Amino acid sequence: MTDPVTLWRAHTGSAVLLDGFHALKHALRFGAEVPVAVTTDRVAALALAKELAPDVRDALDVLLAEVPEPAYASLVARPHPTAVAALAVRPSREAGLRVLARTPRQAPVVVLDNPRNLGNAGAVIRLAAGFGATGVVTTGTLDPWHPTVVRGGAGLHFATVVERLAVEELPPGPLFALDPEGEDIRGTKLPDDAVLAFGSERSGLSAAVRARADHLLALPMRPQVSSYNLATSVAMTLYHWSATGGAP
Repeated sequence: MTDPVTLWRAHTGSAVLLDGFHALKHALRFGAEVPVAVTTDRVAALALAKELAPDVRDALDVLLAEVPEPAYASLVARPHPTAVAALAVRPSREAGLRVLARTPRQAPVVVLDNPRNLGNAGAVIRLAAGFGATGVVTTGTLDPWHPTVVRGGAGLHFATVVERLAVEELPPGPLFALDPEGEDIRGTKLPDDAVLAFGSERSGLSAAVRARADHLLALPMRPQVSSYNLATSVAMTLYHWSATGGAP
């Protein structure tokens, strides 16, 4: 049997870091290919699986290799409190693009237009997976598969399509862009094939996305409140979609 530390180092360059028990749990549930997983305490990790995720307990029993704490710390820059980490194969970009381009869709695509905050992007991916969105697309320079984004997404990158595209490459479908100057979202029924665009935390929508938008929508907000957190805005919009006919 290959030493787990050696196996880890062989996959580090191309694989996605799953940082913590819950990230590994979600990745396994949604079909991720996981070549190596390590923990400093197999007994504790399997007990946690039995309590919180019995559906993946057997898979973890086969997969998890116990390593000494110094070895674990050498593999993971920020050791997780659950002392579990794994590497997963990133899904095929080509397959993801096919899913995004397929019509008709049963759920919207979320677009983060030039986002800046890695943690916010991860939180949005977690939300999108929970609502059953078709995918999350980012424009700009932020890598949606950055380890910090994956950590924030709790492994749910594998439950939806996650890609970075240029504005001109956005998936087909009517584009609803969230903007304070738009019409109140409560008067609009969002279709399942909607593309829902959200501007960056600091500067809002780019000129390119605004120009491409078919509709500008605004979330209800008390006067003199500047804005909502990005993940909150996405949650409110996806909830509005689900409450007016869409469903996971």
